[in-house]
Amino acid sequence: MSNLSKHTFHIPVMGIAFTIDTPIKLAHFGISSVVSIIEDQVIEDMRKLYSSYEDEEFQPIPDTVEDYRSKRITAYLNLLDKIVLRKTEDLRKESFESGYSIQKYFEMLPGDSEVKSLYYEMRNSEGKRKSELQDMLRASITSGAIDVNIMTKLDKTNYTKEGEQLSAEYSDAVAALRGFANSKLSSSVVFSAGMNPRLYGYCETVSDFYPDDSGLQRKKIILKVSDFRSAMIQGKFLAKKGLWISEFRIESGLNCGGHAFATDGLLLGPILEEFKMKRTQLTEELFAICNSALAERGKTLFEHIPEVRITVQGGIGTYQEDKFLRDFYSLDGTGWGSPFLLVPEATNVDEATLHQLARAKQEDFYLSNASPLGVPFNNFSKSTSEIQRRNRIQQGRPGSPCYKKFLSGNTEFTTQPICTASRQYQDLKIKQINEKTITLLEKENEVRMVVEKECLCEGLTSPAYIKNSVELPHKLKAVAICPGPNLAFFSGVFSLEEMVGHIYGRKDVLNAVSRPNMFVNELNLYVDYLKNEISKNIASWTIRQEKQYNTFKENLIKGISYYKSILTEMKSEKNLMIERMKSELEQAELKLKNIYFPELV
Repeated sequence: MSNLSKHTFHIPVMGIAFTIDTPIKLAHFGISSVVSIIEDQVIEDMRKLYSSYEDEEFQPIPDTVEDYRSKRITAYLNLLDKIVLRKTEDLRKESFESGYSIQKYFEMLPGDSEVKSLYYEMRNSEGKRKSELQDMLRASITSGAIDVNIMTKLDKTNYTKEGEQLSAEYSDAVAALRGFANSKLSSSVVFSAGMNPRLYGYCETVSDFYPDDSGLQRKKIILKVSDFRSAMIQGKFLAKKGLWISEFRIESGLNCGGHAFATDGLLLGPILEEFKMKRTQLTEELFAICNSALAERGKTLFEHIPEVRITVQGGIGTYQEDKFLRDFYSLDGTGWGSPFLLVPEATNVDEATLHQLARAKQEDFYLSNASPLGVPFNNFSKSTSEIQRRNRIQQGRPGSPCYKKFLSGNTEFTTQPICTASRQYQDLKIKQINEKTITLLEKENEVRMVVEKECLCEGLTSPAYIKNSVELPHKLKAVAICPGPNLAFFSGVFSLEEMVGHIYGRKDVLNAVSRPNMFVNELNLYVDYLKNEISKNIASWTIRQEKQYNTFKENLIKGISYYKSILTEMKSEKNLMIERMKSELEQAELKLKNIYFPELV
């Protein structure tokens, strides 16, 4: 199946299950999306659901089967591939008469698409010419990519039911990669959250990552990165194994959904500028390293530098921003995530949460410490999962039952790792805190940090069960959702055509809330982040922290200067927006200059 899309955007992975079946819903329209493959139980349940829809025989893969995690993933991805192939072929056979999905396919394409021009020519033609153009249009239909995501930090070592540790090949991330590798898909795996040597080492065993005799790869690797340095380090690590990176997917450190991996104050604009200036250097260096490694392994070499796409995602909200990013930085595409949570045709959001998001205000979205991974996590204060967490605290039973254990990584009290959001860990930790000889206020602060952790394994999968009327495995109905702060500027529930039309400038679905440019929005998030970090560490301020946050502050100031220098290049923005950006950049600069570090004792 072709993974070439005529659209300029993709839908990134969202949570565990919000996009788990998005390819089934959208791939036949040429829209690429990303599926999380780390949680095998929801994957198995979705396979059962769609097997019934497709009248396919469902053979369950119980957790007593060896390597059941990877086998479940392979089976589900093969089903996705089969359904998308069928739906795409059905679309090609449709009549061009009004009301058919084949019209929707072409009408959603960007305005400058050559294929779309042929479509409008066909509509104005008659007789033989019309028939010829219809044949050409049907032949041009390609499905969007069914890409998969593995968050590299989610790579827990697993144990047998008797407590015996399994070998490294059965760890969560490695088993997930094997599930993708064994599937029929010809698509890409997106590695996010940084380097994982064990996982990257296993990539060497995946033959589809290497070029075949004709130089083609059946499966490819995409790296989600925060800056150029990360791209170069991870790219070289994999290139030394003969593994080519087909795309670097740059994501804003803070203006994104899910986990937020803040940079050292490096802003998105300057990061994109570095990629633009060093793109040739990056590809040439990786090509030389990769071909040398392929030669050492006796594998087929690349005759020419393969395609390396550079894309960006995180906080994009308007057609003007999208166009500027693609044009000015010569990017190959953009990612639009959180806004699609408001599109029921595209994602799994239960009805109650959907209407909460549609009416949400800016203050409802915040950067939390809810994730057991210890990484800042974009949260929604009105989610039922957050309400459940607070209720459990009030009832004197903080923490959650821990069934899935994907985020189990703490061995402070146990031999086998447990999750810091679990009731077991929080009970043990609170007892330890209460035994300390510290003030009551200090105890309260420490306890508050413990009970802020939230169960994400259940909360991020429950919407898929609720929306599809599938029985929840552990009867836990609370929904966790992690939109980026940019969602505050979208209010309402939208059709797929409306959201795609917004991306391409044919429609405006933003609400009346005053929205800064995405670069300014990210800058303000970083200024607030810096202030909060200083406040958190004020009681134990060190020379090391002073150096760290001084570099952070200097990078932000350099970023502001950079943005001022490119304002005249933003030709698609209205003059009023440019003037507003100037003012907002100056305000942020003043805020930064008024941030002072604590006295060193």
